[in-house]
Amino acid sequence: MKNIPCLFVFALLLSFLMPAAQAQSSPDRVTITAILVVAGKNPAKADPRLSAYETTLRRVLRFESFQWLNQATLDLAIPGSGKLALGSGQRLEIKTDPASGQRRVQVSWFEGDRSLMNTGLVLRPGVPAVLGGPAKSEGEVYAVIVTAD
Repeated sequence: MKNIPCLFVFALLLSFLMPAAQAQSSPDRVTITAILVVAGKNPAKADPRLSAYETTLRRVLRFESFQWLNQATLDLAIPGSGKLALGSGQRLEIKTDPASGQRRVQVSWFEGDRSLMNTGLVLRPGVPAVLGGPAKSEGEVYAVIVTAD
């Protein structure tokens, strides 16, 4: 009977420590969003879905118009990997890497089976990364906006 209060205190202490231990052992996660865009040389009306990115797109790609084609989102563990199908034969394969607390990703861009690009990025919440890709037609290229939260 003397041990019952000790067991109660031990169980209570254990109930407080277990959630903290589980939170520390669970992997970090990141949600990655990719937007497939067509950039063109001819001026055109801005696509309102790209208004938050237009300044960055113009600065990075140096084109006049941008058309939103498709968007895909992927929730990944860190470390982890996954694929984003963007339509028009475009897809990204993404691998996360637990490097010094940053959201480092390795991005491989494919058009069908053809590899277009392999690059490493550090994704910061609210800061888009823009990848310029292959020609779609004369005067137009594909681009991908990659963001993480």
